[in-house]
Amino acid sequence: MTFTELKLNQMLLKAVKKGGYDEATPIQSEAIPHILNGKDILGSAQTGTGKTAAFALPILNHIQNQPHQQGKKKPLALVLAPTRELALQIKESFHSYSMNSTVKTIAVYGGVPKRKQIVSIKRGVDVIIATPGRLLDLINMKVIKLDTIKYYVLDEADRMLDMGFIPDVKTITEKLPTPHQTLLFSATLPKSIINLSKSLLTNPIRIEIAKDNTPLESIDQSVYFVKKANKALLLKDLLKKPDVKNALVFIRTKQGANRLVKSLSQENVYAEAIHGNKTQSQRQTTLNNFKKGKIKVLVATDVASRGIDIDHLSHVFNYDLPETPETYMHRIGRTARAGRLGSSLSFCSKEETHLLKSIQKHIGMVLPVDSKHDYPIEDPTKNEKNHSKKQSKTHLKFKNHNQSKSFQNKNKRKRKRTFSKPAHSRG
Repeated sequence: MTFTELKLNQMLLKAVKKGGYDEATPIQSEAIPHILNGKDILGSAQTGTGKTAAFALPILNHIQNQPHQQGKKKPLALVLAPTRELALQIKESFHSYSMNSTVKTIAVYGGVPKRKQIVSIKRGVDVIIATPGRLLDLINMKVIKLDTIKYYVLDEADRMLDMGFIPDVKTITEKLPTPHQTLLFSATLPKSIINLSKSLLTNPIRIEIAKDNTPLESIDQSVYFVKKANKALLLKDLLKKPDVKNALVFIRTKQGANRLVKSLSQENVYAEAIHGNKTQSQRQTTLNNFKKGKIKVLVATDVASRGIDIDHLSHVFNYDLPETPETYMHRIGRTARAGRLGSSLSFCSKEETHLLKSIQKHIGMVLPVDSKHDYPIEDPTKNEKNHSKKQSKTHLKFKNHNQSKSFQNKNKRKRKRTFSKPAHSRG
């Protein structure tokens, strides 16, 4: 379906066309008409499917079609996001789509001084993109009032749940006027999110573009079995391959990220890290440099990676396997966005075998093994199976031995009783 068929106004159609988009993605084709008709939405779609545009375009369409606000602008739309990076990414999208209009958008988030955000809000704003904590701070300071909000979006609700933001979300929701339109989007729809949606949405339209446990078909996934000590060496080799245009490398800890960046730099691989110990300014500068191609490799922890949206990301490396299968899905979804192709390469040490099994069970497939490298080790999962079989055989042998021994002892006792009859019974 084309954007013209979605009946968006001409200003938005020009902005979308300038961005190089003609055809709407499935989530956009499904969601936009219902949002334009004022329906609440419960949407599930993988990252990289155009989810932000699915709610940004119809909201902007509503705002642009309304009479111009007299005096200082009051906020009409509120979008909640779990992280600073995602809030900034959403703000960029709103700004891009509304460049030909007078719509003003602001992102408010923690980690930076409040002063600039307060000044921008006091000047008037149509759309607020916010992380829950900072928004509540500004509400309590009486800087922001939500009594004029008409459009309310919860983006990546499952991540907000994981990060413990749901109590804040409920507090914020209680401050909204009635009625208002609510749009809830989540990569996955666990029971907890379904229950939350029942308290927030009114007769919602449920849109499920992809199963929440199915990886994007456009991602070429593989696993490399390697000793933990050799992971950095393997990564350096793989990054030298010509098809690796840029790479997002996921690692478990902040310290590990710093060490890996230093190790890569010694091999003349320009890399930078993004994690919670970096200031917001540092993180944003690093992310912008990566988007512009000034940095080839970005090493990130999971929390810091939320909101990283790169149109042309060729490779994702799972340097450390994630603790949960859902996180694996979020990671690999950073590549192959908007229908493009991408690659996901996962490193698995012997200690991480249980994590690999969990991921494979979740996605319903066994990841292809690539052993064509200088540091291969035997598939640890096979060792576990062999070890399990060996244990079973040993257990069976021991069991049979005990049974045989027990049987021999029983016969001895029987013979002993036979030859130990009382004297008076002997013939």
